[in-house]
Amino acid sequence: MDKVKLGISSCLLGENVRYDGRHKLEHYLKDAFGKLVEWVPVCPEVECGLGVPREAMYLIGAPESLRLVARNSNIDHTEKMLEWAKTRLEQLEKEGLCGFIFKSDSPSCGLNSVCSKKGIGIFAKEFSSYFKLMPAEDEDRLRDDKIRERFIKNIYIFKKRH
Repeated sequence: MDKVKLGISSCLLGENVRYDGRHKLEHYLKDAFGKLVEWVPVCPEVECGLGVPREAMYLIGAPESLRLVARNSNIDHTEKMLEWAKTRLEQLEKEGLCGFIFKSDSPSCGLNSVCSKKGIGIFAKEFSSYFKLMPAEDEDRLRDDKIRERFIKNIYIFKKRH
Protein backbone atom coordinates (compact mmCIF):
# COMPACT_ATOMS: atom_id res chain seq x y z
CA MET A 1 0.00 0.00 0.00
CA ASP A 2 1.07 3.56 -0.67
CA LYS A 3 1.76 5.77 2.33
CA VAL A 4 -0.86 8.37 3.16
CA LYS A 5 -0.37 11.69 4.94
CA LEU A 6 -2.01 11.86 8.34
CA GLY A 7 -2.13 14.88 10.57
CA ILE A 8 -1.54 14.15 14.23
CA SER A 9 -1.32 16.02 17.50
CA SER A 10 2.45 16.48 17.98
CA CYS A 11 2.46 15.28 21.59
CA LEU A 12 1.28 11.83 20.44
CA LEU A 13 4.54 11.41 18.50
CA GLY A 14 6.60 12.14 21.59
CA GLU A 15 7.22 15.85 21.08
CA ASN A 16 7.51 17.74 24.37
CA VAL A 17 4.87 20.34 23.55
CA ARG A 18 2.25 19.89 26.26
CA TYR A 19 1.48 22.59 28.78
CA ASP A 20 3.70 20.86 31.37
CA GLY A 21 6.61 20.42 28.95
CA ARG A 22 5.91 16.72 28.51
CA HIS A 23 4.54 14.54 25.72
CA LYS A 24 1.90 11.83 25.37
CA LEU A 25 3.80 9.42 23.12
CA GLU A 26 1.52 6.64 21.90
CA HIS A 27 3.66 3.70 20.80
CA TYR A 28 0.65 1.80 19.46
CA LEU A 29 0.05 4.56 16.90
CA LYS A 30 3.57 4.20 15.59
CA ASP A 31 3.14 0.43 15.56
CA ALA A 32 -0.33 0.40 13.97
CA PHE A 33 0.25 3.20 11.46
CA GLY A 34 4.03 3.56 11.14
CA LYS A 35 4.48 1.74 7.84
CA LEU A 36 1.24 3.09 6.38
CA VAL A 37 1.57 6.83 6.92
CA GLU A 38 3.68 9.93 6.68
CA TRP A 39 2.98 11.97 9.81
CA VAL A 40 2.24 15.71 9.69
CA PRO A 41 2.52 16.83 13.34
CA VAL A 42 0.49 19.79 14.60
CA CYS A 43 0.46 21.43 18.04
CA PRO A 44 -2.08 24.26 18.04
CA GLU A 45 -0.95 25.79 21.34
CA VAL A 46 2.73 26.00 20.40
CA GLU A 47 2.10 26.93 16.77
CA CYS A 48 -0.24 29.79 17.74
CA GLY A 49 2.48 31.27 19.94
CA LEU A 50 1.96 29.86 23.42
CA GLY A 51 5.14 28.63 25.06
CA VAL A 52 6.26 25.39 26.66
CA PRO A 53 5.65 25.06 29.50
CA ARG A 54 2.49 27.16 29.69
CA GLU A 55 -0.51 27.59 31.88
CA ALA A 56 -3.07 24.79 31.59
CA MET A 57 -6.22 25.76 29.70
CA TYR A 58 -9.83 24.69 29.67
CA LEU A 59 -13.03 25.34 27.74
CA ILE A 60 -15.85 27.49 29.07
CA GLY A 61 -19.22 28.48 27.68
CA ALA A 62 -21.91 26.79 25.66
CA PRO A 63 -20.77 24.04 23.23
CA GLU A 64 -21.58 26.21 20.20
CA SER A 65 -19.51 29.16 21.50
CA LEU A 66 -16.71 27.70 23.61
CA ARG A 67 -13.83 29.84 24.81
CA LEU A 68 -10.25 28.63 25.41
CA VAL A 69 -9.17 30.11 28.75
CA ALA A 70 -6.01 29.82 30.87
CA ARG A 71 -6.80 28.06 34.13
CA ASN A 72 -5.27 30.50 36.67
CA SER A 73 -4.91 33.84 34.89
CA ASN A 74 -8.23 33.54 32.98
CA ILE A 75 -6.56 34.85 29.82
CA ASP A 76 -8.79 34.05 26.86
CA HIS A 77 -6.75 32.54 23.98
CA THR A 78 -9.74 31.82 21.73
CA GLU A 79 -9.17 34.56 19.14
CA LYS A 80 -5.43 33.84 18.94
CA MET A 81 -6.20 30.16 18.31
CA LEU A 82 -8.91 30.86 15.74
CA GLU A 83 -6.74 33.34 13.83
CA TRP A 84 -3.83 30.87 13.70
CA ALA A 85 -6.19 28.01 12.71
CA LYS A 86 -7.36 29.83 9.56
CA THR A 87 -3.85 29.95 8.15
CA ARG A 88 -2.83 26.51 9.39
CA LEU A 89 -5.89 24.82 7.88
CA GLU A 90 -5.06 26.32 4.49
CA GLN A 91 -1.51 24.97 4.84
CA LEU A 92 -2.78 21.53 5.82
CA GLU A 93 -5.06 21.49 2.79
CA LYS A 94 -1.97 21.87 0.59
CA GLU A 95 -0.30 18.95 2.42
CA GLY A 96 -2.82 16.50 0.96
CA LEU A 97 -3.86 14.98 4.27
CA CYS A 98 -6.12 11.93 4.23
CA GLY A 99 -7.01 11.99 7.93
CA PHE A 100 -6.13 13.33 11.36
CA ILE A 101 -5.52 11.83 14.81
CA PHE A 102 -6.31 14.24 17.64
CA LYS A 103 -5.27 14.16 21.32
CA SER A 104 -8.31 13.25 23.39
CA ASP A 105 -9.42 15.55 26.22
CA SER A 106 -7.34 18.45 24.92
CA PRO A 107 -9.07 21.85 24.96
CA SER A 108 -7.60 22.54 21.53
CA CYS A 109 -7.44 19.06 19.95
CA GLY A 110 -10.01 16.94 21.75
CA LEU A 111 -12.52 15.52 19.30
CA ASN A 112 -15.07 13.98 21.66
CA SER A 113 -16.57 15.35 24.88
CA VAL A 114 -13.72 17.57 26.06
CA CYS A 115 -13.69 19.17 29.51
CA SER A 116 -16.59 17.43 31.19
CA LYS A 117 -18.57 16.95 28.00
CA LYS A 118 -18.44 20.66 27.05
CA GLY A 119 -17.81 19.86 23.43
CA ILE A 120 -14.92 19.55 21.04
CA GLY A 121 -11.58 21.33 21.23
CA ILE A 122 -11.19 24.70 19.50
CA PHE A 123 -8.80 23.51 16.76
CA ALA A 124 -10.56 20.15 16.32
CA LYS A 125 -13.83 22.02 15.75
CA GLU A 126 -12.27 24.33 13.16
CA PHE A 127 -10.58 21.36 11.47
CA SER A 128 -13.83 19.38 11.31
CA SER A 129 -15.66 22.36 9.81
CA TYR A 130 -12.95 22.99 7.23
CA PHE A 131 -12.42 19.33 6.28
CA LYS A 132 -15.99 18.08 6.56
CA LEU A 133 -15.41 14.71 4.89
CA MET A 134 -11.89 13.91 6.08
CA PRO A 135 -11.63 10.99 8.53
CA ALA A 136 -10.64 12.10 12.04
CA GLU A 137 -10.38 10.26 15.34
CA ASP A 138 -8.77 10.69 18.72
CA GLU A 139 -6.05 8.38 19.96
CA ASP A 140 -8.20 6.87 22.72
CA ARG A 141 -10.87 5.64 20.33
CA LEU A 142 -8.22 4.18 18.00
CA ARG A 143 -7.30 1.67 20.70
CA ASP A 144 -10.46 -0.18 19.71
CA ASP A 145 -9.58 -2.64 16.92
CA LYS A 146 -12.83 -2.12 15.00
CA ILE A 147 -12.64 1.68 15.14
CA ARG A 148 -8.96 1.59 14.12
CA GLU A 149 -9.67 -0.75 11.17
CA ARG A 150 -12.56 1.44 10.02
CA PHE A 151 -10.38 4.57 10.31
CA ILE A 152 -7.60 3.00 8.22
CA LYS A 153 -10.12 1.92 5.61
CA ASN A 154 -11.64 5.42 5.55
CA ILE A 155 -8.30 7.20 5.08
CA TYR A 156 -7.59 5.05 2.01
CA ILE A 157 -11.08 5.67 0.65
CA PHE A 158 -10.55 9.40 1.21
CA LYS A 159 -7.17 9.24 -0.57
CA LYS A 160 -8.70 7.48 -3.55
CA ARG A 161 -11.46 10.10 -3.91
CA HIS A 162 -9.30 13.18 -3.47
